[in-house]
Amino acid sequence: QVQLVESGGGLVQPGGSLRLSCAVSGIIFSIYNMGWYRQAPGKQRELVARITSGGVTNYADSVQGRFTISRDNAKKTVYLQMNSLKPEDTAVYYCNAARYIGTTGAWGQGTQVTVSS
Repeated sequence: QVQLVESGGGLVQPGGSLRLSCAVSGIIFSIYNMGWYRQAPGKQRELVARITSGGVTNYADSVQGRFTISRDNAKKTVYLQMNSLKPEDTAVYYCNAARYIGTTGAWGQGTQVTVSS
């Protein structure tokens, strides 16, 4: 049974930083493509960052240069380092594991990130 557990969310001031973690179990982590998505109130869920099984990364234009996705296959964990946070980054952040890009994959329960002074 696949499980993804996010942690690290919280309240941070504009310009601050947070690091999200997603611990994964129940799959061969190293062969899965991992992504971070977010959903703000009243908006659709959107891709924030992805890291493939081979370590290739891509980012939404809105976070390019501020966020960094990484993975530790030994710990079966994917991270999202978020710097220079803005109020518009406020959302619930979800971790996703997909064997093939473009497929639905499995989701975590989400972690709230609030950027506010």
